[in-house]
Amino acid sequence: SSGINAEWPLRPGNELKGKLEMITGASMDTMKIELYNEQNKLVGNLQNNDAILSNVLESGLRLHVTDKAVMNFQDVSNVEKFEISKEEYDKREDSVQAFKKKNKMGRFNPAVQEKLAAQAEENKEKASKMNVGDRCETRTPNQPTRRGEVMFVGQTEFKDGYWVGIKFDDPVGKHDGIVQGKRYFKCPDKFGAFVQPRHCEIGDFPAEVDFSDDEI
Repeated sequence: SSGINAEWPLRPGNELKGKLEMITGASMDTMKIELYNEQNKLVGNLQNNDAILSNVLESGLRLHVTDKAVMNFQDVSNVEKFEISKEEYDKREDSVQAFKKKNKMGRFNPAVQEKLAAQAEENKEKASKMNVGDRCETRTPNQPTRRGEVMFVGQTEFKDGYWVGIKFDDPVGKHDGIVQGKRYFKCPDKFGAFVQPRHCEIGDFPAEVDFSDDEI
């Protein structure tokens, strides 16, 4: 397919590998060509650089090209990353944060800072009235109302301020009580979440009964 001629030699620098390089992006010098049949089973490799395709290929075979020299962008675990501490970043004058601070943008805007301070104080006050085991109902903006049980109240390592850890009655959460490798409480996966106390109401909120199975 793609204009590949069965009489083209496989020799590096010749037509086949040159064509495959344009199609796949793999380098002619480092590419590996494998043969798969119609059942997607590996049946061999094209290793003889002097072979004529018509002599080694059968009808229905697929050429699979790989190149170890090409970076795998889906797995970046081995890619060296630039890291900087928060303290060092705060000192930099050429950062986006420094630009926003200089121009009083975002959270550095006095009006925004005043609003955030008021929210932080509200969160602290409401958290002081919450206890582990309380029934609650969350009313987070742009989220449906959810009910559950308070499992954690206090400050966390993942974000500043006061937070409420909740085990929801249904799997409408984000985790099992672990955030960034630290366990704050235990619950089934997707039943747990953290919300700001100002979005959480304590009260007599029994688990909602699901009647969906009563009718078909």
